[in-house]
Amino acid sequence: MTDSQRETPPQRYGARATVIGEDTRILRALPHRERRTVGAWCFLDHAGPTQLPQGDGLDIGPHPHIGLQTFTWMIEGTMMHSDSLGNRQLIRPKQVNLMTSGYGISHTEVSPETETKMHAAQLWIALPDDKINMAPAFDHYPELPVIEEQGIQCTVLVGEFLDTLSPVKVHTELLGVDLFAAESTRARLSLDPRFEYGFMALEGLASINGHELTEDNMVILEPGLDRVNIEIHAGSRVLLLGGEPFESPILLWWNFVGRTTEELKMAREQWIAEHERFGSIPAYEGPRLEAPAFPGHMRPS
Repeated sequence: MTDSQRETPPQRYGARATVIGEDTRILRALPHRERRTVGAWCFLDHAGPTQLPQGDGLDIGPHPHIGLQTFTWMIEGTMMHSDSLGNRQLIRPKQVNLMTSGYGISHTEVSPETETKMHAAQLWIALPDDKINMAPAFDHYPELPVIEEQGIQCTVLVGEFLDTLSPVKVHTELLGVDLFAAESTRARLSLDPRFEYGFMALEGLASINGHELTEDNMVILEPGLDRVNIEIHAGSRVLLLGGEPFESPILLWWNFVGRTTEELKMAREQWIAEHERFGSIPAYEGPRLEAPAFPGHMRPS
């Protein structure tokens, strides 16, 4: 490790509690007012682990997206995805749903009536400039590669880790790994020095280069490091994210990622007008989500 690397200590950012759907509490780690992105990862919600009353799970009605990919990593429980392309897919534990909004798509996320558990991470990936208006798509990944490394079970969600490649298709160089330790362990993991990294505990406790990691905070490492020391307590789970610093400043508002306020305003107006850009989901019995008022000022990420 060089002197310059030693002079850039990890940064810790608190996750804030919020509510999605009717009353499902989640912790939102990205975007943070002091940290907007990690590579192209621009949004991170952590839901659970929690018990749900049967028949009273998550029910998020039709809502639109542009300029991003939604990435759902299901740890416990199930969720039904339906979208305006006609896709309908139940996601189960240890599976990933990836929806590419591109120019525009809408979808719903609903817990089955019989579901009583929920533990998931949902992330957004900002699309690069040349893909921001690509055609929308949906992909389901029922199996992901799992490797053992120094007492840690590593599920490779996105990108390449320890010579193991995820099948998940993204459009920038990214990394996503679920790290689980059945027993307390210490490990020294290799990193790509081109990448910036973020770590969040999804269960239990850990430390990153000696800095405490809990379910309420995120630890960030800047580019330049080729390894990291990680300690994970027994039964704990850590989400590792990484990527090259994103090429363009982005604007993130409501469910949209764009480059200018004009394109975000247009998307909002088209959603309100039920424009064909976002299609429809006729099978969903309930109201669409209403777009909030547009803010007077937006800060690029």
